[in-house]
Amino acid sequence: MLNNTFTSLFSVSLLGMGLALSPVVLATQSLNVYTYDSFSSDWGPGPKIKTNFEKECDCELNFVALDSSVGILSRVQLEGKSSQADVLLGLDLNLMEAAKQTGLLANHTVDTSKVTVPGGWTDNTFVPFDQGHFAFIYNTETLDNPPTSLKEVVENQDLRVIYQDPRTSTPGLGLLLWMKSVYGDQSANAWTQLANHTVTVTKGWYDAYSLFLKGEADVVLSYTTSPAYHMVAEGENKYQAAPASEGHYPQVEVAAMMKNAPNPELAERFMQFILQPGFQSTVATGNWMLPVVELDEPLPAAFDSALAPTKNLVLPAKQVAQQRKVWVDEWLEATTR
Repeated sequence: MLNNTFTSLFSVSLLGMGLALSPVVLATQSLNVYTYDSFSSDWGPGPKIKTNFEKECDCELNFVALDSSVGILSRVQLEGKSSQADVLLGLDLNLMEAAKQTGLLANHTVDTSKVTVPGGWTDNTFVPFDQGHFAFIYNTETLDNPPTSLKEVVENQDLRVIYQDPRTSTPGLGLLLWMKSVYGDQSANAWTQLANHTVTVTKGWYDAYSLFLKGEADVVLSYTTSPAYHMVAEGENKYQAAPASEGHYPQVEVAAMMKNAPNPELAERFMQFILQPGFQSTVATGNWMLPVVELDEPLPAAFDSALAPTKNLVLPAKQVAQQRKVWVDEWLEATTR
């Protein structure tokens, strides 16, 4: 009882002197990062990145998980200048121009001279954090004659295909641009051909890949690095990426700061952290993509066998931003006839 009375009197005296531990004193700086749900999930790289960054920043890193990369852009477009996001993590090459046009993004000061994506990197709004190429994955034990081109995937009516919606998924958008790169003005006819043997079009990557693993399709749209997951995590070699003789469409995922970030200094610090080992070392076996800088530690041997595209098919960013809605409408009309 005496101890409780003493504690109460001591607290009152602190309040009288203005020395009570106020929320301002106790508050920890926090950083809000909008990303897609698989990145921040328990099996994604998010938890390790959170731990590694918080050790350095004496802050709290909050991942706000959205359903897709396309969803990240839609969310900040809706929120505008009132958004509580400090950093957007998970847009890609195909969304960069549209994101810039919102006027919501700030420039960074990150040195990207050591970035190893094809052609290097000079953009002062976005910092890349991982890279790969889109590919159709198949099971060698169930598919004897896998496709060797995108045209075979599209035109072989006996091939059961699953891919993702370009309106809600970055792989789906990647396929849209891949198709446009290969078929050009004949894309609508190609989509109609593909629709005739498409099992389903899913909202996101996870649902599509899960159905494929259950045997619902012969091929599924994913990444050239996807087989590495099965080799490393499961010791399984039966899943492979089908080559595309026309070339593969790349994906480079990027991060950007918000112009009205609630904590701009911490946001800039996180942007610098993206190219450091504490982030890049989590990419290969957390997001199953390739890092964008050279690391001291070699990648797992499974990545050595990842399909290396012979050609990159990349449409100009401004053209993608201008034509994306037109091409999505073309896809929608062709696949719902």
